[in-house]
Amino acid sequence: MKRFLWPLAAFIALVVFLGVGLRLNPREVPSPLIGKPVPAFQLTQLLDADKTISDRDMAGQVWLLNVWASWCVSCRQEHPILVEFAKANVVPIIGLNYKDGRQDGADWLAKFGNPYRVSAFDSAGRVGIDFGVYGVPETFVIDKHGVIRYKQIGPITPEVITDKLLPLIKELNRA
Repeated sequence: MKRFLWPLAAFIALVVFLGVGLRLNPREVPSPLIGKPVPAFQLTQLLDADKTISDRDMAGQVWLLNVWASWCVSCRQEHPILVEFAKANVVPIIGLNYKDGRQDGADWLAKFGNPYRVSAFDSAGRVGIDFGVYGVPETFVIDKHGVIRYKQIGPITPEVITDKLLPLIKELNRA
């Protein structure tokens, strides 16, 4: 009888782990960067290769970093929502054009609208790697002190803006 209890116990444990795993939201993957300073970066701007953008340019303000690419299907879904959100001027949105061609990214913004105060050009994806990006789109909320407070994996939706971004941005602006 004992020899049947061990496999039964292992099976029950496996079912419990599977049940817990199925209830988790894959968009809420915890990032090891939450609560840590934004990785230092300085990149050329997508639309003006003679100018740069760095994390230091955003010091003292709450801001969003939105990682996007012209080849990204989900970015196309997210883009009109970002354009509308940018019109509200709640927070500066900085783009990180990730592993893309400069002209492809510029054409994308010309065609679909530009929600970004400025978009950095990360053709090799090195800055994206520093941020722990493993797919686009991804969006980071960064506080006045340059600390990452939230990471959205996947497209921004109106619900994400209403339920997560706006309350967090208001809280960080008060701090």
